[in-house]
Amino acid sequence: MSVIVYHLLDYIQQLENNISMLLQLLCRYMPLRQMAYDDSHSPEYQKFKTDKLPVIVKFEKLDFKVLLQEYEQGNGNPLKPVQRRSGRTIPEDIFCPKCGAPHHYIYDNNGGRGEYRCKVCGQCFVSGITAANPLTFACPYCGKLLQPMKERKHFTVHKCVSLSCSFYQTNLKKLPKDLPDEERHKYKLHYIYREFRVNFFSMDMDSLPANASSLKFSKNNAHIMGLCLTYHVNLSLSLRKTAQALKDVHGISVSHTMIANYAHAAAAVVKPFVDHYPYPRSDTYVGDETYIKVKGAKGYVWFIMDALYRSIIGYRVSSDRAVGSCILAMRMAFNNIKRLPEAFKFIADGYSAYPLAAQQFELREVDPLNFKITQVIGLANNDATSTQFRPFKQLVERLNRTFKFSYRPTCGFDNFDGANYSVTLWVAYYNFLRTHMAKGGRVLNSVPELIAADNMPAKWQVLLRLGQEKILQLQAVS
Repeated sequence: MSVIVYHLLDYIQQLENNISMLLQLLCRYMPLRQMAYDDSHSPEYQKFKTDKLPVIVKFEKLDFKVLLQEYEQGNGNPLKPVQRRSGRTIPEDIFCPKCGAPHHYIYDNNGGRGEYRCKVCGQCFVSGITAANPLTFACPYCGKLLQPMKERKHFTVHKCVSLSCSFYQTNLKKLPKDLPDEERHKYKLHYIYREFRVNFFSMDMDSLPANASSLKFSKNNAHIMGLCLTYHVNLSLSLRKTAQALKDVHGISVSHTMIANYAHAAAAVVKPFVDHYPYPRSDTYVGDETYIKVKGAKGYVWFIMDALYRSIIGYRVSSDRAVGSCILAMRMAFNNIKRLPEAFKFIADGYSAYPLAAQQFELREVDPLNFKITQVIGLANNDATSTQFRPFKQLVERLNRTFKFSYRPTCGFDNFDGANYSVTLWVAYYNFLRTHMAKGGRVLNSVPELIAADNMPAKWQVLLRLGQEKILQLQAVS
């Protein structure tokens, strides 16, 4: 037996030597150029960096008669119509869409191919297309207009194509000297801006779902529903184990399907109270996203919490990791906030959705919010920012682990409807019913009605009543 072990150890050492020799050959004759494109190793590679906002030029309608009068007063001579030396004529039905100048003041701008330019206001336009865009984007570095390059699901990618742009020239100088031309596309050189076509700030987030169940009980009562929520949400039991616990402990026969219906109805009622509760706010928010399984596929849960008071002030369940879901979670976190503290900080990981979402809050028409995202990169403190703000990031990571502990018994969800009601109930439990060691064994948000309740099923009944009152209040305001 000892002889066999000896030969196996000798064989393992030979394999280790061969692997070591192969690695040396690879490092010497086949350099891993891909490492140069890793954002943590190469400051030149900025694929996931978010550029600053462009210069937004709003489209304003003008009157060509007023412009002609101003020109005559400023120059002493009237502005003459366009002289057609080339013999080309402009159709009489062509006029400037910006100032309304007739065809006498319109240039043929591209040799009869349909593009025109107004001599009065300088507007370029194409025949048959009304130039009435509400916004025009210009590069903040060179002032040239951005060109739409790509269409994505929720946004359009605009790029500054000017080769004389200072942003392009600066990034061009950072390229490695021996970089082949065919690999230049792996580096970000031009200024890029993403224009969102969906208005995430006009979406209704308060209306009840169309399939919301009723709280009328034909067989059981509100106390049994409170027991179901206590076992299912507070104790993180699955639907079937909750039904078994009710049968074994209380002698109550309730099917797991009925428990799911109770939870679904309770989530719809409790959600308005949870979302619109006046949480105490500090000057530091922390955001992160975690993974769930929905029918075997990957889904996402976004959490935004207050770093000081530990309450979950924004959450969202989504099927993708797009920036739209991040905006909706932030919108819930900034509910009814018109001005941020001067020292406000929003801390997140290195995912690019957070800076993009912050840009949209700065661009929104009503109560714009201007704040920057402090990004904690990676798991190690390799920079000063990560060292300073790592404790805040650990708060939301601990929150994710707490959520996963309650989510794990479900083994995933059958649909996103079930995921939504489960997360809503868990957030209600976390913010109002769960005791926390960081608060000395007290709940995060003390509600007098909940304190007066004797036991947990009664607290759930009170929470449902508060949710119903909030729904009636929102309906009266609308």
